[in-house]
Amino acid sequence: MSYGDIIGGINEAAKLGSKFGTERTRALLDALGSPDKGLKIIHVAGTNGKGSCSAFISNALKAAGKAVGTFTSPQVFSYEEQFCVNCVPLERRVTEKYISMASAAAEAMEDKPSAFEIETAAALEAFRKEGCEYAVIECGLGGRDDATNAVANKVAAAITSVSIEHTAELGGTITEICSAKSGIIKNCPAVVSAMQTEEGKAFFKRLGAIFAGEGLEVIKSSAEGQTFKYKGETYSVKMHGSAQCFNAAVAIEVCRVLGLSAGDIRRGIAQTVVEGRCQTVIKGGVTYILDGAHNPAAFKPLTELLAFCPKPAALVFGCLSDKDVCGAAEALAPHFRSVVLFSPKSYRAMELERIYGAFKGKIEVITTAETVEAALSKAAGKTVVVCGSFTALKEAREWIEKRQ
Repeated sequence: MSYGDIIGGINEAAKLGSKFGTERTRALLDALGSPDKGLKIIHVAGTNGKGSCSAFISNALKAAGKAVGTFTSPQVFSYEEQFCVNCVPLERRVTEKYISMASAAAEAMEDKPSAFEIETAAALEAFRKEGCEYAVIECGLGGRDDATNAVANKVAAAITSVSIEHTAELGGTITEICSAKSGIIKNCPAVVSAMQTEEGKAFFKRLGAIFAGEGLEVIKSSAEGQTFKYKGETYSVKMHGSAQCFNAAVAIEVCRVLGLSAGDIRRGIAQTVVEGRCQTVIKGGVTYILDGAHNPAAFKPLTELLAFCPKPAALVFGCLSDKDVCGAAEALAPHFRSVVLFSPKSYRAMELERIYGAFKGKIEVITTAETVEAALSKAAGKTVVVCGSFTALKEAREWIEKRQ
């Protein structure tokens, strides 16, 4: 079977939706020889900031000379970027090998694992076989019943900020959602971001978690990133938005639990770049910002970055059907005079009419397009922002790079 066939099968399986619970993933891992038991695992959950926190921890471990694997989702620019060793995506042929192994083991099971469960098992097998000591694993959805929570040998659990999301699966209150996410805390120290609602703080305090970011002070912000002080140390991050400093603080506390030196932590934090999150590309005299943010709270780093960008700014927006499009419109509209709306290329895409209804009356100039490429060709501004979903960023970047 070709690599294209394998990935095609994974994508088709993804359309069937998620399967919750950890039993299938545990059985699949055991069929592969329990690769997770040979790794020191850091498990990361949260509503916003999981990917950034995972990247900060991984880069700090790399700076300390530790071999580290990182499994995150969703993909932004390539399938392989979900599976990194020492902060570099696995080569295509290597990814193919491990996905093939996990797929074959899954096919032999009576209760067939989902696409995400196969990818989780493939990642852990890859990390073990590629010589990693540590594995940083990002939850797919929730925590307690997420496939990634099947893993053994956790050395730390990290939970970034928590807000209302996926209420059908996780519950309708902050406490219920915190409870679902806290399910990753199993026989290991837990670090939680201080960027929580009062309800969230009360929940995690009852668990005795380490709170990260209390007393944090941002001392400088620019187009290049931010500098902040935390517990007597000064750190620099290349990413934007005060929330990223709190994500870094969670990583700092996790790394302290792991025994990393202050210098290695500082160096790793400063080196971290996460593609698709407030990523800036200048082409043809236009500043393009590519951001996978897709819920109201996640747009703050983007809107803070706009303060340093040329005016006027135009918005290109599309999202998936399960997102809070009305909340997104409320958060973004004050920062733009014009928007071009599109529906992403995904079986989960939100209908264009519904997106239009959310923005109607909130932004002065609204136009629509069939694709993100067509939307970019219509967008007029010295700064053009593409956001709302990671799904469209690959096509957006390819269109921008071809622009003269």
